[in-house]
Amino acid sequence: MPLFGTDGVRGLANGVLTADLALSLAQATAVVLGQGRSAEARRAQGRRAAVVIGRDPRISGEFLSAAVSAGLASSGIDVYDAGVIPTPGLAFLVADRDADFGVMVSASHNAAPDNGIKIFARGGVKLPDVVEQRIEAALDGPKLQPTGGAVGRIRVFADAEDRYVVHLLQSLPHRLDGLHVVLDCAHGAAAGVSPETFRDAGARVTVIGADPDGLNINDGVGSTHLEQLSAAVVRAGADIGIAHDGDADRCLAVDAQGRVVDGDQIMAILAASMQERGVLKDDTLVATVMSNLGLHLAMRERGITVLQTAVGDRYVLEAMNEGGYSLGGEQSGHVIMSEFATTGDGLLTGLHLVAEMARTGKTLAELASIMTLYPQVMINVKNVDRERVADEGVQDAVREVEAELGDTGRVLLRASGTEPLVRVMVEAADEATAQRCAERLADVVRERIGL
Repeated sequence: MPLFGTDGVRGLANGVLTADLALSLAQATAVVLGQGRSAEARRAQGRRAAVVIGRDPRISGEFLSAAVSAGLASSGIDVYDAGVIPTPGLAFLVADRDADFGVMVSASHNAAPDNGIKIFARGGVKLPDVVEQRIEAALDGPKLQPTGGAVGRIRVFADAEDRYVVHLLQSLPHRLDGLHVVLDCAHGAAAGVSPETFRDAGARVTVIGADPDGLNINDGVGSTHLEQLSAAVVRAGADIGIAHDGDADRCLAVDAQGRVVDGDQIMAILAASMQERGVLKDDTLVATVMSNLGLHLAMRERGITVLQTAVGDRYVLEAMNEGGYSLGGEQSGHVIMSEFATTGDGLLTGLHLVAEMARTGKTLAELASIMTLYPQVMINVKNVDRERVADEGVQDAVREVEAELGDTGRVLLRASGTEPLVRVMVEAADEATAQRCAERLADVVRERIGL
């Protein structure tokens, strides 16, 4: 199996992801990314290549980030350790510090026993597949082993968080004065920086999920567990709740009544605002094929094109970079605002969502009514030949359901990339219709391509 997955290297800390692997991966990355033009230019000036490293607060991040730092310094690279910081903060600092690359130690929304290593190229952008493959190949090759004064140094990046906060505040089109925000920081990387930033922007802030102990990250809190946030918003009489995940690259919200506002609704709100302010490039929003039909219809009404990509924020980013688009994201809350960030940024997204409430004087419920969420039913059909999802009988059934739904629904069949499984997704005007059509298609998939 390839070492790199869809979002870096991830697995059970001290199981799959050991200190030895972290050190070796850092040395291999130094070989591939630490010898580019910028690094050569530094060496010509008598300086070493430089890397920014950060982590979320899970307990294993301490030894893994130490191993990464050791691998980089032993390869002749200076390490600037930003400590606990959100993933988008690390990406920003790579560009802001003009570093040769960056390393984030985090498993995002996973439970505490897992961890991961994510590498950002110069400028704070995610690595393309081909570069990840080169790093993986370099694991078995010769390492850089300078001696004497040529080895790297490891320094604390003392003002890392301050730089990130200033950047976030400077991005805002409107202050947040007069609004009461409940923040759920998932006992993760946002626990310190998110409350500080929202308060500096003028909001009244109530905080939950902001007591990380290394073991409680994402445990019943954060963007994958919104029940506590909904209850806290209603209890406090707040205007909005914002939920991050463990590394704070996601943002989901709840309105004053505790109702969830997902990534599609957030993108719709931001797209309409940006179009109104003349900053939505080519009146285009980039979203994945999983985005709700309601998003497409709402954007069509406003003359906004929705450009679809495969599932995964890396594919959204690729499309945004190719077209120079300014907004994109996923239903899960990864929202990318390319004017201010090179990756999904939950703090940036939350701040701009609340700023739109402040700018318009509308409640979150009023803003979210820009789109109607269509009921979405997903059935995972197991033990099938996923390579035969294009079977003519399956596709005939899909066309029949699409004809039945017309403009009031949508069908999507996706083969799993790793399992003998096909995902059947149906959206319709009502839950019963979506369920009936999804079950009908699932039966056809089992009958036609079952193992």
